[in-house]
Amino acid sequence: MQTIVKQLELARESARQGGGAKRIEAQHAKGKLTARERLEVLLDAGTFEEWDMFVEHRCTDFGMQDKKIPGDGVVTGYGMINGRLVFVYSQDFTVFGGALSEAHAEKICKVMDQAMKVGAPVIGLNDSGGARIQEGVASLGGYAEVFQRNAMASGVVPQISMIMGPSAGGAVYSPAMTDFIFMVKDSSYMFVTGPDVVKTVTHETVTAEELGGALTHTTKSGVADLAFDNDVEALLMLRRLYNYLPLSNREKAPVRPSGDPADRVIESLDTLVPDNANKAYDMKELITKVVDDGDFFELQPDYAANIIIGFARMDGQTVGVVANQPLVLAGCLDIKSSVKAARFVRFCDAFNIALLTLVDVPGFMPGTTQEFGGIIKHGAKLLYAYAEATVPKITVITRKAYGGAYDVMASKHLRGDVNFAWPQAEIAVMGAKGAVEIIFREDKGDPDKLAAKEAEYKARFANPFVAASRGYIDDVILPHNTRKRICRSLVMLKDKKVENPWRKHGNIPL
Repeated sequence: MQTIVKQLELARESARQGGGAKRIEAQHAKGKLTARERLEVLLDAGTFEEWDMFVEHRCTDFGMQDKKIPGDGVVTGYGMINGRLVFVYSQDFTVFGGALSEAHAEKICKVMDQAMKVGAPVIGLNDSGGARIQEGVASLGGYAEVFQRNAMASGVVPQISMIMGPSAGGAVYSPAMTDFIFMVKDSSYMFVTGPDVVKTVTHETVTAEELGGALTHTTKSGVADLAFDNDVEALLMLRRLYNYLPLSNREKAPVRPSGDPADRVIESLDTLVPDNANKAYDMKELITKVVDDGDFFELQPDYAANIIIGFARMDGQTVGVVANQPLVLAGCLDIKSSVKAARFVRFCDAFNIALLTLVDVPGFMPGTTQEFGGIIKHGAKLLYAYAEATVPKITVITRKAYGGAYDVMASKHLRGDVNFAWPQAEIAVMGAKGAVEIIFREDKGDPDKLAAKEAEYKARFANPFVAASRGYIDDVILPHNTRKRICRSLVMLKDKKVENPWRKHGNIPL
């Protein structure tokens, strides 16, 4: 018995050492933690239960039979984050560069299968050179097995990817199918083909960082949600995100009571919107003032900044916030912002998170770039997402809601549950100047007459009362009461039940 126990301990110690002291040192020299150190930061102390520590690859080609390391380059299992269950896998770059083998993939698939059975999120810490070339198609098959589970888990349990090193080739498609992607600046990158292949095929010279680094994917491509300075900061922020999410689609998001009164009056909101309708203001000020304790977890802040998305709490309840940002492109909806918001709305709807939509939108962005880029189809994604959503939907129009963009932004017509407007809100087909120039085009040569008609149009339509008279707006509220009215509405809606017609799935305009 003692011999077996000794063998067990030796095997465990071998697995814990990964690729050995020299490679661990090299990992640290790059400013990166090891796979196990990352899990120590991410999970509550002493809660990690490891699976498949002794798994080894089965490859016998190219001398691989003599190169076996217990665990085979990935640490898998489950643990707790703030006392709540989570399944995890952490790729170990010190073992074969974290390259994925058939056995490596089987370990990941096992925890994903179990996560779906018990209803708990999956977090993947990615640090891998890609497929293990020595195994050929077997490693590619391993990737596909993981992809299949990503697709099956989508909308069932939250999936989060943390890119903490390279993620290249087929390896990028698993994170791409997960709900959120975090990256670490200067040490992580994602691309389908690397700089060398790009140079060979297109003759472009580009570095790995420029091609697929954290800055690229959080500002240009929109592939990643957030980027952080180092491993520790990234993992601690991941813990913070986790606090907003339910364990699965069968549960409601966690409620965390706050000392912030639900009926708090915010006098400064009465002067937030400038008297000049063409002057910008910061919608984030409204968000931080109305949510619990001013705590807002923003996602994709540096991509398509004309729309704001993120998580907050109202009276302790998690809400997903979608808001137009007048500071950027006047808050217009364009291709990037529509897709960014649509994906977020669909996540919230899949996981029972109420939606709070703050509207100040002058319309969709005009121009050939947008039209040729498919703004019609991409804008329809946001429309589709809101129309399909069955979670509580609360909308506040702060200033402008013009044209089709009024409809798209969680209007009453898209089954908005509670739709408020501030007194200065303008809900119309378009702005007064443009409308008058179309309606009274025969008077174009008479500026005084056009000015009078513009004033008449403003008096008639540049207010929320026409929409309110038709029941499209449930109430015109004073800005300082916004938090109180939203919190009351959430309480009223907490047991809301509405179902879409049965179908295998809809056909969102991809």
